[in-house]
Amino acid sequence: MKILLVDDHALFRDGMRHVLQRLPEEVEMLEAGNFPDGLKVAAQHPELDLALLDLNMPGSEGPISIRFFHRHYPHIPVVVVSGEESRGYMEKVMNYGAMGFVCKSSTAAVMLSALNLVLSGGVYIPPEMLRQHSVIIEEAPEVIDRRSLRTNEYGLTSRQMEVLRYMAAGMSNKEIADAVHLAEGTVKIHVAAVYQTLRVSNRMEAVRAAEKLGLLGTSTHG
Repeated sequence: MKILLVDDHALFRDGMRHVLQRLPEEVEMLEAGNFPDGLKVAAQHPELDLALLDLNMPGSEGPISIRFFHRHYPHIPVVVVSGEESRGYMEKVMNYGAMGFVCKSSTAAVMLSALNLVLSGGVYIPPEMLRQHSVIIEEAPEVIDRRSLRTNEYGLTSRQMEVLRYMAAGMSNKEIADAVHLAEGTVKIHVAAVYQTLRVSNRMEAVRAAEKLGLLGTSTHG
C-alpha cells in the first residue's frame, strides 16, 4: 500500500511513518515537504492508495489547495492532517472533496482509526465537527423548524433520518445532496453522523441496522 504524506515538518513526517507502520498492510510512505512537490509525487504515482495533506505549508493556499488536488487526482482519497481546528476549515475541506480531517492534536489511535475508515471507503469526520454541526444546522436558513434538531430515541435527527432513507434507496451522496438541496460535503457529515450513531462503518450496515431497528418505512414525512 502506498501513502503520500505532504507536510513541511520533517519531525511530523518521521512520527507519521511510525504511525503508518501500525496499519494492517505494509505501507510504503512517499513524502513531500511542500504542496507543489506533493502534486508532482501524485502525478508520478497514480497508484497511490491515500494522500495525507497538511493545510498550512509552502505552496498551499489552504482548503482551495485540497480542492485543486482532488480535481486533479479524484481517484486518490485525501485526508487532511492539520493543526488548524476551526469548524470553518473542516467544513471547507470536506466540501472540497476530502474524505477525512484529522487534527494534529489527535492521538495515534484516532489517526489509525480515521485512516482505516477512509482506506475501507468510509468518510472520517472529527468528533469536534459532529458536536458542532447542530449549531451549523440551526443557523442554516434551510432549517427554521427547531424540531429538526431534536433526535429520535436512537439519537438521529430528522435530517439524518431523511438522509438515511435516501441511503436505503441506494442514492449516492451527490444524489442525496441534489434531493435535499444541501452541499455534498454537508450530506457527507450527516452520513458520517448516521454511521457513528448506529455504530456502523458503511451504507449497507447502516441500512441493515436501520431496518432491524424499524427506522425505515415507518415515517411518511421527511
